[in-house]
Amino acid sequence: MDRVFYLIGAVSAFVGVAAGAFGAHGLKERLSAEMLAVFETGVRYQMYHAFALFAAAWAASRWPGGLTSASGWLFVAGTVIFSGSLYVLSLTGLRWLGAVTPIGGLAFLAGWLCLAAACWKS
Repeated sequence: MDRVFYLIGAVSAFVGVAAGAFGAHGLKERLSAEMLAVFETGVRYQMYHAFALFAAAWAASRWPGGLTSASGWLFVAGTVIFSGSLYVLSLTGLRWLGAVTPIGGLAFLAGWLCLAAACWKS
């Protein structure tokens, strides 16, 4: 599982850097300041949780088990739902996606709790 989380984390970081560059250079003139800030929030949380996947990978190599696996998959789900919804919201203006974003935030929180519990139980 550790290799899977390292791989997904690296790909997620790559996408985060690319999205950040796209936002800074390609969207600056096309989006309002508010929507650009929404896009940048998605990038920031994607990058944070790319690194969180590295932590989950390290934990999986040290304390393999259900909690460490759950933490990594929750970080993946959180990135897709939280950052993904913010990207689509900012690019399309579909405001209802703002109601989906907190589900991704809850996945992030649950991932951190699972990682903490895996550490505690070891």
